[in-house]
Amino acid sequence: MKYCKPKSKSILSLDVGLKRIGLAYCDSLFITVNILPAVKRDKNKTELKTIKNHIKKLNLTGFIIGLPLDDKGEMTSQAIDCISYSRFLFNELKLPFSFVNEHSSTWEATNKFGIKKDKSGLIDSFSAKIILEQWMEEGPELKELVGNKQI
Repeated sequence: MKYCKPKSKSILSLDVGLKRIGLAYCDSLFITVNILPAVKRDKNKTELKTIKNHIKKLNLTGFIIGLPLDDKGEMTSQAIDCISYSRFLFNELKLPFSFVNEHSSTWEATNKFGIKKDKSGLIDSFSAKIILEQWMEEGPELKELVGNKQI
């Protein structure tokens, strides 16, 4: 598969977990990638307000979501949940988005940043940072949600 660096734009990256969502963002020129505090995932989706505030405050123009595929590139139950959550976000935010295979991003963040036994969500946001950096190098370009398929 050929990868193509996407066009520069300010993006929000989400590492969607069952309990928390790690957040990171980049500026429109891809110069800096920063983490944001992770948000607690709530069954009533109250985290959406925080996500919208970050998008407005930072003038973000799209988002990416890490898709936790297994080591063979196959869907996992968490990947299915991430797809469902992405549809919800797209319907609420009306911003283009894309998925990035985030296989082992938490493991990589743990090793790269030396964070152990984290309950604050810091590791989730560092995972979102890794996902964003990967997207900045490999893409794919952001798209609108078309029908039920974007992958």
